[in-house]
Amino acid sequence: MTLLSVNLNAVAQLRNRRDLPWPSVTGIARVVMDAGASGITVHPRPDERHIRRTDVYDLSALLREEYPDAEFNIEGYPSDDFLELIEDVNPQQVTLVPDDPAQATSDHGWDFVGKGNFLTSVVQRLKRSDRRISLFCDPDAGLKGVAAAKATGADRVELFTGPYGGCYADPARAQVELTSLAETAAAALSVGIGLNAGHDLTLENLPAFQLAVPGVAEASIGHGITADALLYGFAEATRRYIAVLA
Repeated sequence: MTLLSVNLNAVAQLRNRRDLPWPSVTGIARVVMDAGASGITVHPRPDERHIRRTDVYDLSALLREEYPDAEFNIEGYPSDDFLELIEDVNPQQVTLVPDDPAQATSDHGWDFVGKGNFLTSVVQRLKRSDRRISLFCDPDAGLKGVAAAKATGADRVELFTGPYGGCYADPARAQVELTSLAETAAAALSVGIGLNAGHDLTLENLPAFQLAVPGVAEASIGHGITADALLYGFAEATRRYIAVLA
């Protein structure tokens, strides 16, 4: 079974359109957790265009006090500010991404070979017995890439599923992307590094992904589940994603 971590960036971005406290990021977190989600994901960026630093602390407190078995996953580029935030909040999982601060969203994985020394130093700084480290991974990273990711000391790679999600109108191209994802996933498992996945996964494209890419431990889903929540409500959308992932 693949666990669901709900990314709340889109909720925070909607809230930030007005100088108002709703929709409440912690309120939606409570809704999705009560509906069965296994954890919460956020990606705070330096400009706070969606998740704010205060949200990170508020969500950490909520999960610690009300959902002690839940996983808090914080994504981000390992800047000094980000690393200090991680050490202060102490989430159960950190997902390192190679984003430029100006990017609208994550759009590529790490160069595990070229950035191996850098990533190793960051992983060594952040890794603890009670904290998992995941590295954002291109769908075509292949055996060489995931072996280099494993060498950093990371626990998992997160497969970047954005290119697959972008093929909603092109089934032939979607199959090509699934093949790349499946090959990289198999390579990762063969070298002993775990698998997460995320980006543009939806109720429509998840079934084929789950069949083609077995072994994914956790999927982080934000934009798709937020869009579906407009139709079904967040609780029902969460239950539908859990059912597909199961």
